Amino acid sequence: MSLLETLEQKARLHPKRVVFPECDNEMILKAAAEVVARKIGQPVLIGNSESISARAVELGISTEAFSFFNNSNEQQLEELADEYKARFDELSRKAVLRKAKDPVNCAMLLVKTGRADCAAAGREYTTAEVIVAAQNIIGMQESFSSISSLGIVNVPGFEGPEGQLLAIADCAVNAAPDADELADIAISSGHTVKTLLGWEPRIAMLSFSTCGSTEHESIDVIRKAIDIVHGRVPDLKIDGEFQLDAAISPGVAANKVKRESDVAGKANVLIFPNLHAGNIGVKLIQLFGQADAYGPVLQGFAQPICDFSRSAPLSEMMGNIIMLIVRAQHGKEL
Repeated sequence: MSLLETLEQKARLHPKRVVFPECDNEMILKAAAEVVARKIGQPVLIGNSESISARAVELGISTEAFSFFNNSNEQQLEELADEYKARFDELSRKAVLRKAKDPVNCAMLLVKTGRADCAAAGREYTTAEVIVAAQNIIGMQESFSSISSLGIVNVPGFEGPEGQLLAIADCAVNAAPDADELADIAISSGHTVKTLLGWEPRIAMLSFSTCGSTEHESIDVIRKAIDIVHGRVPDLKIDGEFQLDAAISPGVAANKVKRESDVAGKANVLIFPNLHAGNIGVKLIQLFGQADAYGPVLQGFAQPICDFSRSAPLSEMMGNIIMLIVRAQHGKEL
């Protein structure tokens, strides 16, 4: 059974309400229909139900199992603002009414108030727009200050502790993370693979150096990040700095890492030092390793959010949604 088949089985056990803000988009309507067909969740669509349903009919899609929130309906907006203000103080009532006119903000407000369990966007909105909306309304996980992304790659022929699977971060958000941001990325990634996949995380902090084989100020950032993680989550298995081969090859680790390590040679989570390395790394794995890449999962928010690539095929979108629903089954992020 493939990774996504296993996760889909998990999603089907406890379906969740997924809110979609981009309901003029054909691919979003198809994804919402797939959510219903696969029995993994209930779609909540932002916008006028009549116009959305008319568009769906043109595409041969039934909206019978969809829920709707019309963010141009003043009564529904007033009710949402009342519900928000009864529980939260971050935004004024006027600000809630204003923000909810934008579908992506409205989606985040529905998640914040518990009318939906998670939000999926990105076909029309940019990654930056999705992140800003979630930061401003959903907010951050407690004790975190950084958003990051994590992907799961299935690499043919690779034999690691999780078979052909590896988790990689951050390949989409942080251009040049400092030590605190790298620590956030590592801790979030460990939590994600544990809740999503049931792995015991073994996190390798990647570099062009292994255990001091080279000295550079950029490596000091990685070492400081490891110290920060040890202080915040002492039981988390994290080590470095490691070159890639020392992180995932037991034979290379035996030659290069001359100390005891729970991670060297058997890492299942790889943390790239910056976005240059992360973006290049995932594309190398995909192009030359013929790997499937699932995600990215957005990490660091108080509640689960996913961001689609604007060119993603339906199969990739459904992978994101399935992972989103499984994460939502764990409630608010830690």
